[in-house]
Amino acid sequence: MERKRRIAVLGGGAWGTALANLAARAGAEVTLWTRDAAHAAEMEATGVNARRLPGIPLRSNVRPTADLARVGGADIVLAAVPAQALRGVLEALAPYVGRGVPIIVCAKGIELATGFFMSDVVAEVLPGNPPAMLSGPSFAMDVAKGKPTAVTLAAQDGDLAADLAGTLAAPWFRLYHSTDIRGVEIGGAAKNVLAIANGIAAGRDLGASAGAALIARGFAELCRFGRAFGAEPGTLMGLSGLGDLVLTCGSRQSRNFSFGFALGQGATVAGAMAQSGLVEGIHTCGVLNNLANAKGVEMPIAAAVDAVLAERMGIDAAIEALLARPSKAELVDIP
Repeated sequence: MERKRRIAVLGGGAWGTALANLAARAGAEVTLWTRDAAHAAEMEATGVNARRLPGIPLRSNVRPTADLARVGGADIVLAAVPAQALRGVLEALAPYVGRGVPIIVCAKGIELATGFFMSDVVAEVLPGNPPAMLSGPSFAMDVAKGKPTAVTLAAQDGDLAADLAGTLAAPWFRLYHSTDIRGVEIGGAAKNVLAIANGIAAGRDLGASAGAALIARGFAELCRFGRAFGAEPGTLMGLSGLGDLVLTCGSRQSRNFSFGFALGQGATVAGAMAQSGLVEGIHTCGVLNNLANAKGVEMPIAAAVDAVLAERMGIDAAIEALLARPSKAELVDIP
């Protein structure tokens, strides 16, 4: 009889838990790792991740743990930890993961300390393990409740990407596979920064017209950045680019949007962070702009968000500066 696949999910947040249940649905033996031993014990005892995904039972073949050694022997690893924590978690994982085991990164960001994209972090820390990226318009609770969702999974090897996508697919969770890792991770990282801008506009009650303009011009910025870093045009136009941008810029379920909304209503950066929890766009914003500047890529909306977060400029001044930019022909630089 064929051995069941063993899948490890790193990260006991809402997204990691939803992915663990997806992997378990197909019969895989799933280990769900969290760094908090008390949290792992709670999930083991109650069969639910009440802290992060309340009301959603863990499948019986999901085993919570705080011991990374139990990840040993996994055939596939899904890394659903925050982007800035990825390197440290992979370094701790290194003694236990087998060579050649794919590492699917489910975080959206750019490493602040190095300017590395997530796949580059995997390549540096675990050079013997092929990186893959999972990204697209998806909220953990929607996936956990079986609501229709479609995302993209990219790996350099197209056959590997297709195989990994098939492993996680469910009737309500549609995965498109791709070989454009860079495009997928750029879309996921940049849209978080742009969602903060949309949240600010909504919090300031600038209206739906302003929100639509920010999405359209934000997408133009994302495309310019993607072209500079080798992303494929179809990827940026797809789920992990435009699709994720639209979702994140239009829903209070998005932490990045909610953070921006709080700022727009007058909260301080620290106060808005306290209301919103982990906001990946905060950490990505500065390094995204640094990378853009190094390549000569114009990203005025992202730059305005960076100026606001760094408290170099107030929100009203940032809005005024964007509106005062010289009029020009509308060109969306699809790479």
